[in-house]
Amino acid sequence: MYSEKVMDHFTNPRNVGVMDDADGIGEEGNPVCGDAMKIFIKVKDDVITDIKFQTFGCASAIAVSSMVTEVAKGMTIDEAMKVTKQSLADALDGLPPQKMHCSNLGADALHKAIKDYRNKQGK
Repeated sequence: MYSEKVMDHFTNPRNVGVMDDADGIGEEGNPVCGDAMKIFIKVKDDVITDIKFQTFGCASAIAVSSMVTEVAKGMTIDEAMKVTKQSLADALDGLPPQKMHCSNLGADALHKAIKDYRNKQGK
């Protein structure tokens, strides 16, 4: 049902934690399934230099959270705004159809963190 990459990111999630001095924070949740995700980003010269997450949810939600941090770290904020639910699912070698909504959470939380950063910068 789950790819090897999904299981790896679920059992060994990367970049878990809180960032007290985050430049941007994005929160996203799905009340239907109960998943909740929070993404913290640190930005220098418009590049995401550090990223962390906290997620309460299923294996797919945790794997997507971990993968979005791996994908976005080192990207410019403009590049990171182009991360999609499909690109995250593809990076995990696919998600079961009934779990694709989890990849929406990752992309949406990342985009909200970037929007929060831009608002704080007056952009």
